[in-house]
Amino acid sequence: MSTAAGSGAPERAKTPEEIEAEIEVKRERLAGTIDALSAKLDVKAQAQAKVDEVKADVKNRANPDVVAAAAAVLAMAVTAMLLRSRR
Repeated sequence: MSTAAGSGAPERAKTPEEIEAEIEVKRERLAGTIDALSAKLDVKAQAQAKVDEVKADVKNRANPDVVAAAAAVLAMAVTAMLLRSRR
């Protein structure tokens, strides 16, 4: 007769339903482990995630004053080019 791990007490027989439930829990755990390993090995997905993260960071850092100043400089440059081309 087998004993529970380290307890010295004999194990009671498991019902088929208990065994099936235990197998299902282990399958779910194994599926989670496989998914985690797959994600770590998917270099393309990791690179894309990093690109998306950097884009979001840059977008959140955009200073409205800097954007307005850049737009003004661009407008002045276009105006200067148009004026020169008319001469």
